[in-house]
Amino acid sequence: MAGKLASLVVLLSVFSTLFLSSSAQTCKSYNFARNQQFQECNDLAVLNSFLHWTFDSTTGKLNMAYRHTGVTSSTWVAWAINPSNNLASAMPGAQSLVAYPRSSGGPRVYTSPIGQTYQTSLAEGNLTYPVTDLSATYQNNEMIIFATWTLPTTTSTITQVWQSGPLSGTTIGPHQTSGDNTRSKSSLNLLSGQSQSGGGSSTLRKRNTHGVLNAVSWGILMPMGAVIARYLKVFKSADPAWFYLHVTCQTSAYIVGVAGWGTGLKLGSDSVGITQNPHRNIGIALFCLGTLQVFALLLRPKKDHKYRLYWNIYHHTIGYAVIILSIINIYEGFDILQPEEVWKRAYTGIIIGLGAVAVSLEAYTWFYVLKKKKTENKVPYGANGNGANGYGSHV
Repeated sequence: MAGKLASLVVLLSVFSTLFLSSSAQTCKSYNFARNQQFQECNDLAVLNSFLHWTFDSTTGKLNMAYRHTGVTSSTWVAWAINPSNNLASAMPGAQSLVAYPRSSGGPRVYTSPIGQTYQTSLAEGNLTYPVTDLSATYQNNEMIIFATWTLPTTTSTITQVWQSGPLSGTTIGPHQTSGDNTRSKSSLNLLSGQSQSGGGSSTLRKRNTHGVLNAVSWGILMPMGAVIARYLKVFKSADPAWFYLHVTCQTSAYIVGVAGWGTGLKLGSDSVGITQNPHRNIGIALFCLGTLQVFALLLRPKKDHKYRLYWNIYHHTIGYAVIILSIINIYEGFDILQPEEVWKRAYTGIIIGLGAVAVSLEAYTWFYVLKKKKTENKVPYGANGNGANGYGSHV
C-alpha cells in the first residue's frame, strides 16, 4: 500500500511539473488569426502579457504583436520601448502603444510618448521611432496590439515596458504604482530572444534589501528592545544586564534601520515619478524619532535627578510611537513590494509571538511586583512586637 502511495505521489509530481512547464510557455503554442507568424516570442513576467516579434537587424524593422489577456471593457493596456535603455527607470521617456476597448467599431489604438517627468495621461502623440501598420484586436477578453517599428540598425537590445490600468468611458486612469505594475519591464535581446526581467534587476534587489533591513531593525529588534527594558528591569538580579541588552538591541536596530532608510532614499531617486507617499512619510518620521531616541540616550539624567521623570515620559512616548509606526510601515512595504505571502505571514507570526511574550511577562511582572510589595508591607516581629516583651513564648 505504501509503495502504491509513493508511486502515486511521484506520478502526480511529474504530472504537475509537466503541466507547469507547459503552461509557462503559452506564447509558443499561440496561433494568430490569418496565420500570422513571428520568429520569436516571450512570456512576459507579469500582468498576463506576451510579446511576439520578428526583427530584421539590417533594416531595423521590428514587426511585433503584444498580447494582454484578462482585459475588460474598463481596462486600457500599453506596450512601450524606452530609447534610454535604462531598466531602473524604464517608464519616463518611454514610447508607447496604447489600446482600449470601445462599445462599437473595435478597440482604439494609438501612439503616446511619455514625458521625462512621468506626469502623463497617455495622450496621443508622435513617437521618437516611426511606427506603421498599427492596429489592434479585442476578443475573448484579450487585447492584441500589432505594429511595425523602425529602429536604428545598431539596435540589438531594447528596454520594454508594459502596463494596464482603469478606463472610465474613454478616459484613461492612472495605473497602480505597486506590485506587478512596477515589475512590468525588462531588457529584451531582439536577436537571441533572451530577456532580463525588471523583477531580476538591481532595483528589485535594492527593494528586497530595503524591506529586509527595515523589517529586522524597526520591526523586530526595536520591539524586542522595548520588551527587554520593560520586563527585565523589575528584577534586581537582571540589573544592570537588562540596560546593556536594551541599549545593544535598540542601537543595533537604529544602525540597521538607517541603512534601510538609505536604500529607501536611493530607490526613491531611481524611481522617477513613482512616489509611495504614506510609506515615505512614515519612514522619514521613523528616522527622525529614532534619531531623537539616540540623543535621548546620550542625555539620560541620573535616577535621582529632578528631570528624570520628564525624560522617562519623553523616552517611553517616543519609543512606543516608533514601534507602532514601524509595524504600520512594514505592512505598507509589504503592500508595495508584494512578496510571496509566506514572508508577510512569517512577520505577522513574529509580531504575534512578541505580543504573546509581552502579555505573559506583563501578567507575571504585575504578580511579582504586587507580591514583593505585600512582602515589604508586612511588619516583622521587633521591639514593639509580642515576641520581644516575653509574651510571645507563652502564647
